[in-house]
Amino acid sequence: MGKRLLLLALICFFSFSLVGCATARKQKELEIQGLKNQISVLESQIQSKDEEITSLKDSINKIEEEKASVSQQMQEQAWNKRSLKKQCAKEVKTRPTVKQIQIALKNAGFDPGNIDGKFGNSTREAIKAFQRAHNLTANGRVRSKTWNLLKEYLDKPVK
Repeated sequence: MGKRLLLLALICFFSFSLVGCATARKQKELEIQGLKNQISVLESQIQSKDEEITSLKDSINKIEEEKASVSQQMQEQAWNKRSLKKQCAKEVKTRPTVKQIQIALKNAGFDPGNIDGKFGNSTREAIKAFQRAHNLTANGRVRSKTWNLLKEYLDKPVK
């Protein structure tokens, strides 16, 4: 009877150990499946982030292209502005403004006083000095001969 009891105890022990192994195996399989699911989720997140990065790079490239285009337009506008300013200065033929006369005198090295667009004594004296320096009648009036010489200084100062 002792042997039978011992045999029964051994059989029970092996039965329970086999059941335990099956349960442990199922738990490991479930853990492995859970890890595989997490890997799949992470891979899809990586793919989504890669697409987002590509989209952002495209946006940056578009912005840089627009920036270059705007910079080029601004340079063209500045060049056009300078060109227009020079053209306007050369188009003044018969009746320049007092301010233009004062600017040209100042650029030519004859001080007309404040450049304010007012024809005062300082402007008149500067005109007379300019006329004397260029062998013209020093009357303080800007007529065609005086202006033809003076307008050259409207956009380029003498050093």
